[in-house]
Amino acid sequence: MNTSETTITSGAEKTIFSILFAISFSHLLNDTIQSIIPAIYPIVKESLQLNFTQVGLITLTFQLSASILQPVVGLYTDRKPQPYSLAIGMGFSLLGLVIISQTETFPMLLLSVALIGIGSSIFHPEASRIAHLASGGKRGLAQSIFQLGGNTGSSLGPLLAALIIVPFGKTSILWFTLVALLAIIILRWVGSWYAQQMLRSIEKKKTSQETRPTYSRKKIIFSIGILLVLIFSKNVYIASMTSYFTFYLMDKFDLSVQTSQYYLFAFLFSIAAGTFLGGPIGDRFGRKYVIWISILGAAPFTIMLPYANLFWTGILIVPIGVILASAFSAILVYAQELIPGKVGTIAGLFFGFAFGVAGMGSAVLGKVADEHSISYVYQICSFLPLIGILTVFLPSIEKKRQ
Repeated sequence: MNTSETTITSGAEKTIFSILFAISFSHLLNDTIQSIIPAIYPIVKESLQLNFTQVGLITLTFQLSASILQPVVGLYTDRKPQPYSLAIGMGFSLLGLVIISQTETFPMLLLSVALIGIGSSIFHPEASRIAHLASGGKRGLAQSIFQLGGNTGSSLGPLLAALIIVPFGKTSILWFTLVALLAIIILRWVGSWYAQQMLRSIEKKKTSQETRPTYSRKKIIFSIGILLVLIFSKNVYIASMTSYFTFYLMDKFDLSVQTSQYYLFAFLFSIAAGTFLGGPIGDRFGRKYVIWISILGAAPFTIMLPYANLFWTGILIVPIGVILASAFSAILVYAQELIPGKVGTIAGLFFGFAFGVAGMGSAVLGKVADEHSISYVYQICSFLPLIGILTVFLPSIEKKRQ
C-alpha cells in the first residue's frame, strides 16, 4: 500500500457507502437550492426590469460569496475540523431562500444570493473531506458519488422552476426551505459520524508516517496552475449555459420560458449523468487521461452548437454536458494526490476557484450579450474547451509512483 492510500484508510478502513450516499444526497439538496438562482433569471429579469449585465451581477455575487470563503474554510478545517459546520452552513442557505422569495428590489436579491453562496462555501470543503474519509481508498469513486449528487441537484433547478416557480410565482420558493431543513437533519447525522472519525484519526496519526509530496514545490505549483486554467475553461463555458442558455433559446428559436427551462434541464442532467464517469475511470486508468478527454473532447460539439438548429441544439448539449462533467472529480482527486494531506485546502481552493471564475465569467458574458448579442456569447465560448490541450504539461502521477 502506498503512502497516499495509508493516509486515506487512516480515516476509514473500507468504503462506507452509507456516508457517501448521505453526503451525496446532501450535495443534491444543497445544489438544488443553488440552482434555483439561475433558474429564476427570466422571472426576475422581467419583474425587476433587469438587463443582462445585472443578471450577470447576480451570478457574480453568488459565485464570489461562494468562492472567496471556500479556500479559507478548507485551510482552517484541515487544521481544526468542524464536524457540525455543514448544518450551520445550510442555515445560511435557508435564510437566503426566505429573503429571495420575498424580495422586490435588486439589492435585496443580491443579499439573498450572497447568503446562499456563504452556505455553499461552508458546505463544499468539509463535505469533500467527508467523502475522502469514507472512500476506503477509492477516492475517484467517492468524489464521483459526491459530485453526482451536486450535479443532479443543479439539474433539478430548471425543472422545478418550470413546474413550480413559473406557474406559482416567486413566493413559491418558500417551499424549498423544506429542502434546506431536510439537509440540516442529514448533515447533523453525518457530522456525528465525522466527529467519531476525527477521534480515530488522531490516534492513528500517532503511528503513521507523515505524507510527503511526490514532486518538487515548483512542479506542484506549475501543475496546480494548469489545473486551475482547465477549471476556468470548463466552468466559464458551463456558466454561459446556466446563466444565458434559456435566453439564447428564447431569442434564437422563440421558445417560451417554460420550454427553454426543459432544455436547460436536459443539459444539466447530462452533466449529472457524466459526473459519475470521471472518478471511477480515473481510479482504473489514470486521472490525466480523464482530464484530457473531459475538456478537449467537448470542443467539437461546443464549436458546432452556435450554428445548429433547434433539433441539433437539443442533441449537442447532451455530449457537451456529459464530457465536461467528467472533468471535475478527476481534477480534484489529481490535485489531492499531488499534495497529499491537504484535502480540505485543495477542495476549498478548487471549489472556490470554480465558483469564482464562473461568477466573473458570467458577469463579463452578460456585458458581451448587452453590447453584441446573446448568440455572440456562444460563438466566443465555443472555443474554451480547446484550452484542454494544456493537459499535456501535467505529470503522470501514477507512472511516477510506479
